[in-house]
Amino acid sequence: MKKIVIIGGCAAGPKAAAKCKRINPDNEIELYTKENLISYSACGLPYFISGIVPNINKLIIRTKEDFEKNGINVFLNHECIKIDPKAKKVFFQNEKETSYDELILCTGSIPKKINVKNSHLKNIFNLKVIQDGIDIKKMTEISKSVVIIGGGYIALELTEAFVRNNLKITVLEKNSTIMPLLDTEISEKIKNYIVEKSHVEINYIFNDEVEEFIGEENFEGIKTKNGKIINADFCVIATGVVPNTDIAKEAGIETGTTGGIIVDNKMRTSIQNIYAAGDCTENIFIPTKQSVYLSLGTIANKQGRIAAINSSGEENDIKEYFDGILGSMVTKYFDYTVAATGLSEKRAYELKNYINITPITSTIEEYDKAGYMPQIGILTVKLIADKRTGEILGAQIVGTGDADKRIGTIAAAIRANLTVSEFLNLDLPYAPPFSSTIDPLLTATYKLKEMMDK
Repeated sequence: MKKIVIIGGCAAGPKAAAKCKRINPDNEIELYTKENLISYSACGLPYFISGIVPNINKLIIRTKEDFEKNGINVFLNHECIKIDPKAKKVFFQNEKETSYDELILCTGSIPKKINVKNSHLKNIFNLKVIQDGIDIKKMTEISKSVVIIGGGYIALELTEAFVRNNLKITVLEKNSTIMPLLDTEISEKIKNYIVEKSHVEINYIFNDEVEEFIGEENFEGIKTKNGKIINADFCVIATGVVPNTDIAKEAGIETGTTGGIIVDNKMRTSIQNIYAAGDCTENIFIPTKQSVYLSLGTIANKQGRIAAINSSGEENDIKEYFDGILGSMVTKYFDYTVAATGLSEKRAYELKNYINITPITSTIEEYDKAGYMPQIGILTVKLIADKRTGEILGAQIVGTGDADKRIGTIAAAIRANLTVSEFLNLDLPYAPPFSSTIDPLLTATYKLKEMMDK
């Protein structure tokens, strides 16, 4: 029997707690969170704001009482302020302390701070926790306009939410496109679709940043570094997150170049008997073997499970590993899906000498189903491969068709180190309601094969 203490209660923490208890019901499990609830889907917040999810309680996966019925001790409103690895103790803001045999840090992430004048004004929001979603939803009900700072995938989901609430929207992005991690022409397709299909006014401002928030007590607008003035009723900062690692660093736990906690493939930190999982960790990007930081619920849940398995067993019992990520993502704007995995073309060219590759790409546009079927969609499929080895390196798929299932196929192919030729031998399923006879993935791969053979 072990006493396992878990810090953090959103995704990785609850996953780890439940798994620890299932592995050995005799384990004493304590889960601490500084919030007033645990185990909720932060990823669902844009859909609550939009009205697609009608009740915020739908996003709560399990309650404190649910965990306690299974013998897991949950402590809400307990903010961890110090870890003492030598004494194997954890200290909290309310003067409580606890000891541990194993400690799992799931402290998550915090919104990136932007150093801007008047950041204290009311009605400037981040979207990170349940209360943020509630507050932003209330603002949509009394507002006519909004500014979104940032153009990534949270900004994309919020744009849909605000369109559904009939708000005038301004998006300010410091890069030259929205979704800047994607290749430029793919990002342009997304932006063009949004602008063409919207029934409300959406203005994009690129290559610019906020210099000052305008207002006395309440937010009234922004001034950009290029001198633009944009008036609005409220603002959401969607510039990303950074790992929440202050208490880990103070305890002497090593962090990496991304700022996240360094863990091995068993989720062990640099200090014995301390594990970490989720948004507070950095990961290995499989195509390049470089350290990266990526905040995704899928990663957090997998890591929480592996940290639980390895912390619950003895050293020679460790059988579960987490080897890295591909950065697989999917989101949508109404009926338009955006999905990607692995390397983009621009990233492949930036790294071609470092990882010794010769990037080649193919881009096709095809129906996602047989052309005579109702409700067909159009997909743009872009594949990236290495001409030297033939290995598939990445993909971006966007459009009104079924992009999500296809990006999963490419992610599996990259993970298995499949070459272009090997991918063409995959027995992909076909029926008119689901695919064309030659799936768009295969069409794009045939085009790559032609380039390989030249």
